[in-house]
This record gives sequence, structure tokens and C-alpha cells, in this order.
Amino acid sequence: MAPSQPASKMTRLLLNYLLLGLIATIMLMPMLWLISTSFKGAGEDLFQFPPQLIPAQPTLENFVNVWNNHPFGRYFFNSILVAVLTVSLNLLFCSLAAYPLARMEFAGRRLIFSAIVATILIPFQIVMIPLFILIRNLGLVNSYLGMIFPSIASAFGIFLLRQAFQGVPKELEEAAQIDGCSPLGIWWNVMLPSVRPALVTLSIFVFIGAWSDFLWPLLIVNQPEMYTLPLGVSKLTGTSDADWRVIAAGSVLSIAPILAFFIMMQRSIVPSETGSGVKG
Repeated sequence: MAPSQPASKMTRLLLNYLLLGLIATIMLMPMLWLISTSFKGAGEDLFQFPPQLIPAQPTLENFVNVWNNHPFGRYFFNSILVAVLTVSLNLLFCSLAAYPLARMEFAGRRLIFSAIVATILIPFQIVMIPLFILIRNLGLVNSYLGMIFPSIASAFGIFLLRQAFQGVPKELEEAAQIDGCSPLGIWWNVMLPSVRPALVTLSIFVFIGAWSDFLWPLLIVNQPEMYTLPLGVSKLTGTSDADWRVIAAGSVLSIAPILAFFIMMQRSIVPSETGSGVKG
């Protein structure tokens, strides 16, 4: 029986990998088809079955066309600015709100935290119209501040960082207090470095959400020079003679920064080593 156990274990492992590979292939098929379409020439059939994932004559003409004939450079600038500002403000405000909720004692702390978390259950579509009226009354329509205003803080971000702050050993905070650090100094010099993985995780979620957001910019922006990439790509499909190769190229250009950002930042998502600074 003993010799058969390694073979049985290897068989189960192989089946698991085959199953995961099949699921990954099914999930990646739309992405592969999109990338393949963006490189296909004018003479190739886009909708043949089974689909031809490898273009017969790969070309960059579609990318050149979408970049030269449409203001994708402006769309990129708008999306990068909105995403970077949204991530920066989220990290700032969510961490400032999460720190006292995690480490300070004051009346109503649990009630305030419960109320913040409860807002996660409210769909954005419910508050969308009141938010638009507020932005219009503030004169922020067709502005970058108007686009990022609803996302400068989030209940999810506060919840995530509060849980991370609670995992920081109190000894680090007490040592900083003995050294004369103020609460703001402890937040900046001790707490934030200790929860770096949580900050990176939050930045990834917020960046992807801000970069791919379509509904709110569609409501708040009506000038083409303020369009973000999702609005710019949707504009490509708004004509009767829409070229799906060009649309696919624009879509690839719009999702490439998200993939690059995730690949770059995922290396920073590591287990926290906050406990290593405390001697037993």
C-alpha cells in the first residue's frame, strides 16, 4: 500500500492542476480573444467559429489608428490623474479614520464603526442622484475634483485598515509614546509602516475601481476633453461604422495599465512583520 500512496497523491495533484488550468483558460478566453482581435488586419474574419486566436498577419495598425485618430493621450492623462488622486486621498482619509477607531477609546466608537460598515450595503445607484445634485451645486461638474469626490474615502478602506491597525502590537505604540511622539506622529511613523501590506491591498482595489469606473464619469462629465479611458472606449462604439479591431485595440490600451499596476504592486503584498519589532 505504501508505494501506491505517492502515485495516488501525484494523480490527485495532476487532476487539480488540470482543473485549475481549464478554469483559467475559460476565464482568460475573452481576454485572449480581445488581444487577438486588436492585432488582426482588415482582411481577417473576427467572428469565425472556432475563433482564430493567433492572427494570420499580426499588425499594429489598429493601435496606431486609435491613438492618432482619437485623443487617447488625453484620456490616459485624465484616467491617470483621477486614479492617482483617488488612491492617494483614500489612503490618507481611510487611515486617518481607521486609526482612532482601532486604537483610541472614546464614546460611541463601536457605534460609529458599525454605521460606517453598514454603508457598504447601500448600492451606489441609490446615492448617485443626491451626489450629482451636490456636485452640481458645488460647481464641480466637468472637473477632476467632481470625478473623484465620491471616492475620496470608502467604508471598505476604513474597515480594512482598522483591522490592520488592530494587529499592530501595542508595545510599538507605547514605545513611541515614551519617546514623545504625538498621536499624529505615531500614526505616521509607527502605524502606517506597520500596515504596509494592507495599504498596498487597498491601493490596488481603489486604483482598479477608479480606473475602470464608467457610470460616475458618464454622469459628471460632458466635455470630451475630460473623458477618462472607459468613456473614450465607449465613444468608439458610438458610430454606425464602428471597427471592432480599433475598439479592441482601444480596450487593450485601457486595461494594460491595470495589469501593469497589479503586477508591480503585488510584490509588496507580503505578510506583515510588525511583531518582529517586539521582543518576547
